Amino acid sequence: MRSTITLSALAVLSPAFAQITTSPKRGLVYVPNANYPQDNNIWDSSGSDLTWYYNYGPEPSPNFSNATNFQFVPMLFGAPNDTTDTSFLTSVQSQISAGANVSYILTFNEPDGTSATGGSDVPSELAAETWIREVEPLKSQGVKLGAPAVTGAQTGFTWLQQFFTACAGNCSADFIPIHWYGDFGGLASHIGQVRAAYPNMSIWITEYADPGANLTDSQSFFNESSQYFDRIDYITRYSYFGSFRSSVSNVGPDAAMLTQDGQLTDIGSWYLGGSATGFVPSAASHTAFAGSSLLVVLAAFWCLS
Repeated sequence: MRSTITLSALAVLSPAFAQITTSPKRGLVYVPNANYPQDNNIWDSSGSDLTWYYNYGPEPSPNFSNATNFQFVPMLFGAPNDTTDTSFLTSVQSQISAGANVSYILTFNEPDGTSATGGSDVPSELAAETWIREVEPLKSQGVKLGAPAVTGAQTGFTWLQQFFTACAGNCSADFIPIHWYGDFGGLASHIGQVRAAYPNMSIWITEYADPGANLTDSQSFFNESSQYFDRIDYITRYSYFGSFRSSVSNVGPDAAMLTQDGQLTDIGSWYLGGSATGFVPSAASHTAFAGSSLLVVLAAFWCLS
């Protein structure tokens, strides 16, 4: 179970009175849906507040190949079976050589989680070995390195400790990505625990949502967490998990940024820096939340072998 410790004295902003805010910290967790290719145009539109994106893979998405202010962040999703493999390193170095602005990379999506929930299921020792071979060399090219993005469960802390122990000082991560699925109190507490454990690293929130919450609670969670992230200087980037239609959302229809018809919900519009749209998300059916289970099929494609 994910921690849901509640913090006291947290101010709650009513969704009805949410103000339009913009932030250079905001990015996109890009989860494409082949059934709705037109939705891709929403995220890098001229009015979008988003400045960066990742797609759980090492190569940029063709849909955003012409985007000038939408920086791609490559990810090493899992660990290849071949312990001599350097395909991720080669890919990133090739992008840099071609002129791409690769300033950051992400690594190991929920390695303490199973493939059934979208995790990469990588032993900490293998992850350390892979990092030293495929990730650490990018440091000399000025790329800032994201630590493995573990789950928000206690197993995440344990796995990360084991990873850095196995690295024996050879894994120089610059920032800690966080995944959280639960209410705002639990999120804030979790961030505090991560900060206490790694006080010298900045933090990215690369997946977060309050799964299964109703519309009012989802909007309150979104507004409260966005304000919190923008206020804390050591949180340098964040990306809400909801860039899909409510009809296919595995975090509940009310958490999605698009309605079943592909219109921006209030949350979706707020996230892009716009005003409330009044479009209400709904779904005749939706899958139960299981971490990043929406990514299971994509994980099988992206995971290196």
